Amino acid sequence: MFFTYLWRELRRRARQAIFIAIGLALGIGLVITVTAAAAGVKNAQASVLHSLYGVGTDITVTKAPTTSSTANGGFGFSFRQGVGTATRPKAGSKIDDNTLAADFTLASIGAADVTTISKLDNVAAAAGELTLTDRTVTGTVPSFNEGSAGGGSGFGGGGGGSTGSTGSTGGGFTGGGTSTFNTGSFVVTGVDLANGELGPLSTGTISSGRTFTSADATKDVALVDSSYATTDKLKVGSTIEIGNSKAAATKFTVVGIVTEPASDDSTNVYVPLTVAQSLSGLKNDVNTIYVAATSGSDITSVADAITKSVPGVTITDQDTLASQVTGSISSASSLANNLGKWLAIAVLIAAFLLAVLLTMSAVSRRIREFGTLKALGWKSRRVVGQVMGESIAIGIVGGAIGVGLGFLGAAAVGHFAHPLTASLGSTTSSATPGGARAFTGGGGVPSGGFPGGGAGRTGGGFTGGFTHAAANAVPTVTEHLTAPVTLEAVLAAVILAVLGGLIAGSFGGWRAARLRPAAALSKVA
Repeated sequence: MFFTYLWRELRRRARQAIFIAIGLALGIGLVITVTAAAAGVKNAQASVLHSLYGVGTDITVTKAPTTSSTANGGFGFSFRQGVGTATRPKAGSKIDDNTLAADFTLASIGAADVTTISKLDNVAAAAGELTLTDRTVTGTVPSFNEGSAGGGSGFGGGGGGSTGSTGSTGGGFTGGGTSTFNTGSFVVTGVDLANGELGPLSTGTISSGRTFTSADATKDVALVDSSYATTDKLKVGSTIEIGNSKAAATKFTVVGIVTEPASDDSTNVYVPLTVAQSLSGLKNDVNTIYVAATSGSDITSVADAITKSVPGVTITDQDTLASQVTGSISSASSLANNLGKWLAIAVLIAAFLLAVLLTMSAVSRRIREFGTLKALGWKSRRVVGQVMGESIAIGIVGGAIGVGLGFLGAAAVGHFAHPLTASLGSTTSSATPGGARAFTGGGGVPSGGFPGGGAGRTGGGFTGGFTHAAANAVPTVTEHLTAPVTLEAVLAAVILAVLGGLIAGSFGGWRAARLRPAAALSKVA
């Protein structure tokens, strides 16, 4: 009797039933489509990020200087320092010192440690760098004020000339003349040409001239930063003087002008590492080591291994940057995902409200019918059950249609959505010694030598993750977006459909239960 009456009523009110079912189907179909699309985006992004694990895998190794090593590192000129003569020059003599010394903020690290680090597990490549400061002092020595014999002479007061710090009681430059000393400094970086894919030049762009080649390893050639070149009016073919540990200058030929990203590096002049070590008297020493891990997930383990292998060093890794990149992508995905879900929920709520309103409207039009049934002996709960049964049946039909619409929507997303593309690993810039390289994260190239891509292993396994890239080539990975519909999504759709029917039936049944037979029969014509 229940199902017979239910089927008859649904057939009699087919237009309204179909309208309610379609409303529920649209809401449910949108929920399934959005859920499937969100899952597809996550899968595609995970695949793309897997290919981008070369980003953010760099580790920088430095060592803090000891107090004693920085005590004599200040800028200035003194006759008691280890440069030049230890005796005071005669008044009127010319001073022209050009000294190249290590950056006093960094302590030296043995070049052997670069090899040690390059052989650690999960290390793609390692490169040493030597950051130096070139300081020049030129001018004419004025007359001296002979003070106490103790301490070294400095630039003292007198005559509006240059000034400087003095010793404890030593005399200074004074009296009837003007001391005209000119001082200057610039930063020089020695670049490891055999492992140029790491370090500052890997991000630079050659604006004119060329970059270093393997043949430049022992030559007096230099790359100049574009800003410094503009200030000092340097160009390709110009010469620049760089000092050494004995305060003598060497002329270098500018072979290229390099442009670095803003705030990426403070270097003014780049020279081959071997040449920088020889001039500064720091043979076989570096003060910065750049390390590339095989993947972002290996950064922590590589950093720990470096700390154990080379005690006393300071590790600065890019793990935070990798997390930010992943996090920003995830945030964008989460934003789109949440917006889609809220849109689907809003449509679903609207569909539920429509079903409730239409069901209550139908109950209002069936007052005479329900009044007659109550007069014939139907109890309120039976009337309510009948209304809820009809609503649940409509909800199930709407759910079935909604699942079909959801599959169609998911298929449309996979068919019409643009594929996701991203750069494969890190591609270095045109200033990279030997040419641009691409980080492949595996496979490697022959270890050692130029331009093979860095120190590797003597045995099996990974031997470096950088390969040569064409000047304008940008390796990319393409991931086609699919929208998989899961069983959980289908079950959720069925539950939502039944829930929508229950909500609509509950309100309709509540309205029907309030009808009194006498009031209903009074409306019978």
